[in-house]
Amino acid sequence: MSGFDERGHHESTDPHHRAQWIADVVLGGQDGLVNVLGVILGVAAATGSARIILVAGLSAAFAESVSMAAVAYTSTLAKGDLYKAERAREYRYIEAVPRLERAEIREIYARKGFSGALLDRIVETITRDKDVWVAVMMSEEHGLTDVDRRGGARSAAVVGVSSIVGSLFPLIPFLVLRVSLAAPVSVLAAALMLFAFGAYKAKVTVGRPLRSGLELASIGTASAMVGYAVGALLPAPTGP
Repeated sequence: MSGFDERGHHESTDPHHRAQWIADVVLGGQDGLVNVLGVILGVAAATGSARIILVAGLSAAFAESVSMAAVAYTSTLAKGDLYKAERAREYRYIEAVPRLERAEIREIYARKGFSGALLDRIVETITRDKDVWVAVMMSEEHGLTDVDRRGGARSAAVVGVSSIVGSLFPLIPFLVLRVSLAAPVSVLAAALMLFAFGAYKAKVTVGRPLRSGLELASIGTASAMVGYAVGALLPAPTGP
């Protein structure tokens, strides 16, 4: 196509996005926001003290961010350990039952539409090198990819930071407004933030931004209202 900037289109107009960091931002931000919103709504329903609400919210925010970061890191390491265990098992299978493993390679590529002499060449090429053979089995049969610790640390950092940002957001109204007004403002602000999370996720992945935003806002707000219900049912004692 004359005059078409292929490189610019590939890198700027319609670039690829790294799914992992998007998932980490949404996971951390959404989880932190919803959990802390539920906590402060419950405390607000049980007591009218802005100081108690802020202390409870801040405690939940920092505990949640550390917990989420730790879970993101350990889950990444667990995926890496699973990959290593399955890869070692595939090497053992190739040594013990090579004909069966070769038949599995043939079946995988036959399902992709290859047949005849071309399928024979593909199977022969892949099974000629054990490392390639195992790599194909890991990807095609098990759907597993290797994970390094640096990636786990980055994921943990993104989840932790996103969680603390999301957690602190619903607390802002309680810093400037009286409790009776801050609570509904916090719910509205949180719903708008969740909508933005959902819409952005759909924009850079797949789906309709409006629908995705509304879904995330509805689910998150409904989850947080459970905390309000608990606080309303169990109000703090007012007497000695």
